Amino acid sequence: MINLLLFLLMGIDKRAAKRKKWRIPERRLLTLGIIGGGIGGILGMLVFHHKTHRIYFTICYVVNIICWGIAFLYFMQQF
Repeated sequence: MINLLLFLLMGIDKRAAKRKKWRIPERRLLTLGIIGGGIGGILGMLVFHHKTHRIYFTICYVVNIICWGIAFLYFMQQF
């Protein structure tokens, strides 16, 4: 759900940026990426071409995906 939410928010923010309207704060987009929306964030960057020049977004989302992958593998080995 967080991935879908972040993906949609990236699209909404990109549309708002083009129209010079109120924007979603970067802090909110990064927070959703940190708490589990890494895949949605990366997909939003690729599909909407949004925040692609902000390296900290890419780092945040990729690190999140790696951490969730490691956690998944750890728990799979436990069972």
